[in-house]
Amino acid sequence: MTKIKVSDVHQPKMASRRQFVLGTAAVMACAAMPFPVWAAPSAAQQIADHFSSVKTMMGEFVQFGPRGEQTGGKFFIERPGKLRFNYEKPSPMRVISDGKNVVIGNTKLKTWDLYPLNKTPLSLLLADRIDLSNQMVRDVKQEADLTTIVLGDRTVFGDSTITLMFDPKSFELRQWTITDVQKKDTSVMIFNVQNGVQLDPSVFEIPYADVHSQKRG
Repeated sequence: MTKIKVSDVHQPKMASRRQFVLGTAAVMACAAMPFPVWAAPSAAQQIADHFSSVKTMMGEFVQFGPRGEQTGGKFFIERPGKLRFNYEKPSPMRVISDGKNVVIGNTKLKTWDLYPLNKTPLSLLLADRIDLSNQMVRDVKQEADLTTIVLGDRTVFGDSTITLMFDPKSFELRQWTITDVQKKDTSVMIFNVQNGVQLDPSVFEIPYADVHSQKRG
């Protein structure tokens, strides 16, 4: 099987850093919160188990911002802990997690923000198993053509919520919508998703030399 290398990854239309984080990384914002504790419905946990059973995946996304702006790009995931999001050209934005740290970078401005993975909500999404039993689930709706799970995380994004939309038959993730504290929505639709792909380790390499040289500068 051919490995996807970092040189094969298209580089990211321009979006603000906040929109990038909310529209891509914030889908991972599922860390435990002081909401009333209740057991997640079994259907929701089945969906989470299915999603976490997929060890590698890649695909494309289209993001719709709160002002109607539209961007797109590609994403790559490898469990546990690895992720990469790139916007289409000419945007220089990217998000990379190598299993230990997460970096948000702007290659045009040569700026990098580095965070420990275990201090970000990405760590939950990229875990070997996603457990919905602990204080995260605000609502679950099951319809004939859609299963919707609403999650909240005040420690990361205040009183924002994350609405995840799954196909009830295949359990595949279709879309997520982030509603921020000002009730503004950012939605991301994913498509052309491939599961079980072999990804070259270079896809998830963080350019630590650039990150550290920025700090020295």
